[in-house]
Parts: sequence; structure tokens; C-alpha cells
Amino acid sequence: MHATWNNSYAGLPEQMFARQTPTPVDAPAGLVLNTELADELGIKFGKDWPEFIAGNQVSKGADPIAQAYAGHQFGHWNPQLGDGRAVLLGEILSNLGRVDIQLKGSGRTPWSRGGDGRAWYGPVLREYLISESMHALGIPTTRALAAAATGENIQREPGPLPGAVICRTASSHIRVGTFQYFASRNDIEALQALLDHAISRHCPKAKNTEDFLKIAVAAQARLIAQWMGVGFIHGVMNTDNSHVGGITIDYGPCAFMDDFVPTKVFSSIDHQGRYGYNNQPNLAAWNMAQLATALLPLANDTDAAIEKYTKIVQGFSGLFEVEYAKVFSKKIGLKPSFESAKLIKKLLGMMDQTGADFTQSFRALGSDEILRHIGEHPDFGSWHDASRLNEFLQYAYPRC
Repeated sequence: MHATWNNSYAGLPEQMFARQTPTPVDAPAGLVLNTELADELGIKFGKDWPEFIAGNQVSKGADPIAQAYAGHQFGHWNPQLGDGRAVLLGEILSNLGRVDIQLKGSGRTPWSRGGDGRAWYGPVLREYLISESMHALGIPTTRALAAAATGENIQREPGPLPGAVICRTASSHIRVGTFQYFASRNDIEALQALLDHAISRHCPKAKNTEDFLKIAVAAQARLIAQWMGVGFIHGVMNTDNSHVGGITIDYGPCAFMDDFVPTKVFSSIDHQGRYGYNNQPNLAAWNMAQLATALLPLANDTDAAIEKYTKIVQGFSGLFEVEYAKVFSKKIGLKPSFESAKLIKKLLGMMDQTGADFTQSFRALGSDEILRHIGEHPDFGSWHDASRLNEFLQYAYPRC
């Protein structure tokens, strides 16, 4: 494996990570290699590529580390999480910019908390397929570079399962929980270094902490609107799974919704519906509030910062509504407007009442196929006429 490595995170204060090489496995074997992404990143693989993906070999120039972070999990504070089964090999410079290369399922780290640091075929292939699907849909996300079998079984509740490792790429792996980790320890040195690093990687135009928070909030609002537009449910929107750059990260229990149920969840332990489909905007705003709180130790005037940061986080709702209108208006063939917002709300209401398939209903709007979904709803005819009228008015008499 040959790449142009440039490992900036490993040059930050040492309390931000632990030096950690992947744990070798018995019999690495290739499962899937994303050759198109490899070419875009300028990575050259040989026939021995499974050795690198499984962790038996480390590319020259890489500087493997496990990153420290904390987080709120289902609303409960956990002061120490970190990469418990992942190793950041380093960063490469490519046509796509600076990109993290990380192995997940590569063995124990100082943050494994008694776990084996391994993964099996199921979650590895799920993350590969869904992350690449999200990318194809134009939604910011980590991406899958490759997956390899380890040739070893790992013990899980159902019994022994075949082990695997996924290699994923990202614009970074900086989470809200990364900021929380150092803020909770009042580690100003690491917190400032992390902020400077995050600004450099995700919002170089930001001049200060306030600018950074504004950009993070806007990116998160845009991301969640895009999730909603494809019926995606993340499942576990903990702060350690919330990325400050506004990309989708950590595909655990997640799915694209079939029958439209606004409260649907995809986590077996989410009994309260905290991370249900329609609650994702609220949780994203809550996560941004935790980011704002984690940034407070850097403020010279805490009271003034609280006032500014509160206003920024409260702006999430308005930003989300604008992005949501853009996404869903496009799905029904209209430009965002007050009228299109009413039509979207009405359409989703009919889909909820009939349990219509989310994706297929939007796909069928322009054909007789809609009769199989919500076309028989008593209000659909009037809704359809209103949407056609709005389409005519928008394009025949465009507003200035």
C-alpha cells in the first residue's frame, strides 16, 4: 500500500490519542476493495492489499493512533470513550484533500473497556454498503475503502462469528465528543489545539470560536435535512457519533425507512424513541448545544460567550427548516416556498396515515404507480391538483 501520508493529528498534544498499531490476525483475505475510491485518493494497492486492511502490515509513512473522546450516550454522560476498536492509520494528501484512513475492528486499544476490539462480517459489510450508498446519494459521509476477513472467529452473544475489518476514510474523525473529552478535563491546551485543528480541516475561513460554531451548526442542519430526505435513520445520534464537520459517521443500528412511520427507530435499545426519524433534528440541535458548552472553557468572557453561543444554537431550527424545504420541495418538483411547505406537510401526513413506502411514494408521484401507495387516499386528488397548480404558477410566473 503506497500513499502520500501527512499525519497532522498525530502531531497534536499527546494526551489527545494513544500510539496504537493494529493487532495482526491469522489469515487475512480480501472481501471487497473500492478501487475507484483508491484511485481518487492516489492509493496504490498490490495483491497483498488484505494484509494492510486487516492490520498485519502498516504502510510506510503511516503513524497509527487511537483517538480519545467522550460523549453523551442516550443522554447519559460517559467521560471516557475513545477508539475502542479502531486505529487511525494517519492522513493522506490527495485530490480529495486531506483524508483520514482508519481501520475499524483492528483489535484492542486503551479505550476498549474490556472488549476485544474486533468486528464481524455483519456490521463491516453494513457500514461498507450504507456509507457508499449515502455517498452516491450526495450526502456527506465517511466512505468505505476496503473490507477484509481476519480468518478468526470472534465471540458474540449468538456464538462465534467470522471476524472482519473495514477501512474507512473521512474528512476527519473529530466528534462533538472529542471536544467534550478535553473540556470535561479542563485541558485548555488540548482543547485549543483541537479547535485550531478542526478549523483548519473543516472551516478555514473561520476567524474565531464563534465562527466555528456557526459553521458546525449550519453543516449539521444541512446534513439532517438530507438524511430526512432519503428516509435515513441514524439510530444512535450520541455526541460521540456527531461529527463537527457535518458528515455521517458510525453506522451502527441504522436504516433507510420503508413504510413511512415518523416515530420509527432503528436501535433495539431505544425504547423511548430518542433517536427516531422525526426526532433527529431535535437531537442534532441538542448535540450542537453540547459542542457549544464544550467550547466555553476557551472563552475570555464566559457570560458573553454563553449569550452568543446560545443564540447560534437556537438558530439551528431556522437553518434546518430552510434546508428541509430545499430537500423536500425538490422531491415533489417545486421550488421552496410557503406553499410547497404546506404541500410537503400534507403529503407526509397522507403517507403516515396509509403507511406508504417512503421512497417508492416519491418515485411514483409522476405516474399511475402512485395508486399503489397513497393514490387512494381521499385527500390525494386535491393535493395533486394543488401541487400541479403550484408547479404551473412557479414556472409560468416565476417570482423575482
